[in-house]
Amino acid sequence: MTPPRTQQIPVVVLAGFLGSGKTTLLNHLLRNRAGTRIGVIVNDFGSIEIDAMTVAGQVGSTVSLGNGCLCCAVDASELDTFLETLTRPSARLDLIVIEASGLAEPQELVRMLLASENPHILYGGLVEVVDAAEFDGTRERHPEIDRHLAVADLVVLNKTDRVGEAERERLRAEVAELSGPAAVISAVHGRIDPELLFDPALRPDGEEKTRQLTFEDLLREEAGDGHAGHLHAAYESVDFTSDVPLDPRRFIAFLDSRPEGLYRIKGFADFGAGDRDNKYALHAVGRFLRFVPQPWARGEQRLTQLVLIGAGIDAEAVRAGLTACRAEPTESREPGESPEPEQASADGLDTPDAERAMWGVLRYVQQEPEPEDVREEAAAEA
Repeated sequence: MTPPRTQQIPVVVLAGFLGSGKTTLLNHLLRNRAGTRIGVIVNDFGSIEIDAMTVAGQVGSTVSLGNGCLCCAVDASELDTFLETLTRPSARLDLIVIEASGLAEPQELVRMLLASENPHILYGGLVEVVDAAEFDGTRERHPEIDRHLAVADLVVLNKTDRVGEAERERLRAEVAELSGPAAVISAVHGRIDPELLFDPALRPDGEEKTRQLTFEDLLREEAGDGHAGHLHAAYESVDFTSDVPLDPRRFIAFLDSRPEGLYRIKGFADFGAGDRDNKYALHAVGRFLRFVPQPWARGEQRLTQLVLIGAGIDAEAVRAGLTACRAEPTESREPGESPEPEQASADGLDTPDAERAMWGVLRYVQQEPEPEDVREEAAAEA
């Protein structure tokens, strides 16, 4: 029997008008997936520049969707059906990408994902691809691009090699104004760092060692890794660790006012007396935010550990903002040691106010399916 899936699968919406380069970007992700198993849903065959079977063939592990491939053309009414298929434990996928048609309304796909009752998916963000060389002309033909940019979580200003430096800066500023708090990164041939969208999968020892040669392997040999070493230059990554619990109210205030260009936040938060039993896994992408409480393991060191990813952000200001979220006054304790009730009370943490302070966090906690329901589903699919 395939074990039940315990983690939700991020679903990324990849949008952009015809010719913007979203299929090129998708192929780049598939070629540089670092062992991550990616499912692809193509919203409209007519909008893509290459055969969808070619896209599907670049994924190391495929899932049968009736026609024997992972990549299928769907309309909006079929989306939930295909997501259900791709999120089965037997598919063992780590990420799902929906490539919207060039004339699609991406915000409708986002609404469908956020309203979905599928407990196995997690919104992974709306990525809008923009053709730098044709941006002005695209706005004339499709003024709705302003609306698309306004709801994007990440904007990829593509084909920047086709415009001069001054024009590139003008376009970047204009796109940033239209997209508000979204991160804006420049790219050539759709080459962005995959870690902007997903974390490389960690496979059990030996799982990926004995296998067929994949398209990813062949394409890496052919193209080489000449650009791989500097893709990270398009964005900033900020690490934050604290052995002092966070004040829930301050942390929520920080998240509510997080700086423009901060695209992803991931990691775990320790709220001390707010919830002594659980750490809180944090998933934020664009404007979307979710916490998932997880029990502390016996003897686990109680830390807040976060990674924040964005473009054009002030790393030191972000760290300072997070540092200001720590509960005060602080008392030193040995690593992994929980504060005694008397100490917590002295810190002003062990009070009814600590529980009230957690209300802001709990607003972003989604009810998880009952374990027996997951087991029954897994048994039915086995």
